[in-house]
Amino acid sequence: MKTKTTYYLITAAVIFAGAIAYALFNNNPFAEKEVIVPLTESWEKAIPNQEVPAGLVDLKAENCGTCHQEHYEEWQYSTHSHAWTDKQFQAELSKDSSPFLCINCHIPLQNQQEFIVTGLVNGDIYRPVKEVNPKFDKKLQMEGINCSSCHVRDGHIIGAFETDLAPHPVKVDPLHLSSEKLCISCHNANAVVTPTLACTFETGDEWKASKYYEKQDCVSCHMPEVERSLVAGYPKRKSHRHWFAGSGIPKEKGAKTKVMNGLEFYPELPQKIVKFTDSLHYAISLKNEYAGHRMPSGDPERFVLINFKLRDSKNKLIAEDTGRIGEKWQWYPTAKKLSDNNLYPEETRKFKFAHLPKEKGKYKLEVEVTKHRMDDATAAYNKLDDSYPLFISIFKKDYEFEVK
Repeated sequence: MKTKTTYYLITAAVIFAGAIAYALFNNNPFAEKEVIVPLTESWEKAIPNQEVPAGLVDLKAENCGTCHQEHYEEWQYSTHSHAWTDKQFQAELSKDSSPFLCINCHIPLQNQQEFIVTGLVNGDIYRPVKEVNPKFDKKLQMEGINCSSCHVRDGHIIGAFETDLAPHPVKVDPLHLSSEKLCISCHNANAVVTPTLACTFETGDEWKASKYYEKQDCVSCHMPEVERSLVAGYPKRKSHRHWFAGSGIPKEKGAKTKVMNGLEFYPELPQKIVKFTDSLHYAISLKNEYAGHRMPSGDPERFVLINFKLRDSKNKLIAEDTGRIGEKWQWYPTAKKLSDNNLYPEETRKFKFAHLPKEKGKYKLEVEVTKHRMDDATAAYNKLDDSYPLFISIFKKDYEFEVK
């Protein structure tokens, strides 16, 4: 009897254990429930697929340029035209830590994206709910931020004024074309996405905190007004430049670019003849005189260097010194800003050089101010070679001294 009871108990236990195992395997009651969280932040979402407006061949800038030739040529100078092909961005995008949402500012039209993202599994940016995009256009993707990114919505070309001359439907919408609506949607993306991934583009907030807010905006500086024909042979009217001049550091050697430098330089002219017992002195002040935001602005890896090099009559380097304007960040184990001495609008900062020569003779002081997109270590980490320029010179002058 005892043996039978034991047998029944063991059999029941095995069946019960098997049932539990089956239930856990097929429907784990302890597993986290999957909830699809909708996209909420502007940078999480692309501009929904757009239909090609009547009268147009497609949404590519090169075809817009068939009629709007000057606008197209200017756009080719812009960083916008390199937004997708930029080697630094592509290097960042290839990392496992890069979430899907990074592409939304670089190729903002859904037509440029292979997948349509409709939500996040449990709000996790690394678990997007995706479906294949039937309207994906690879060539359009390569154009980055193009004409259609700003000007095509709901079957219309969004323009600044009415016209009956255009071969396509035009809708006037000044609010849509404003800095608040378009520029700041990307140039003010500020969020800690993960502990080691922070997006800190705060140009919009810097502008809103300045005296220029509601007086001048992104368009008035970076897209200056010009009287011209929108299409060759048409009447002249008010237009805007479309090269979106900025830092001016090209995205590849030989690439077209336009520099818009917010800084002004005020050197204090030194004495040409110095007593042997005195030091050589030089000072230069940098003022954020023209920008309605801080300098540098945007990518936190940008910085400005003020370089001093003193050489003797044989061109031998005797002394050197460097000043720096920019942010410094720690990216691991957590993203954290360590310092920030970017210049506020109209702020001035002075940089000094002094040296006591050991010998009489003639000396030359080389002063150069350079604008950088990143340092050498970051470029090496991203495996960027010499074809990707890291800086440009924005001020350079040599001064002659004689020590007697």
